[in-house]
Amino acid sequence: MGKLTDNIKGTANEIAGNIKQQSSNPETRAEGVAQERKGEAQKVAGNVKGALGDKI
Repeated sequence: MGKLTDNIKGTANEIAGNIKQQSSNPETRAEGVAQERKGEAQKVAGNVKGALGDKI
């Protein structure tokens, strides 16, 4: 995956995570936090790939 793909998937995961965090169910809220963090990590990975020229 390239920088753009990682950033798009990361943003999608952050949005889904934020929506899940609005739930009244504690388990769903916890899943939302984890999903948001996953999205943040994907965006960081995309930025690293972009900086290295997609060679990783």
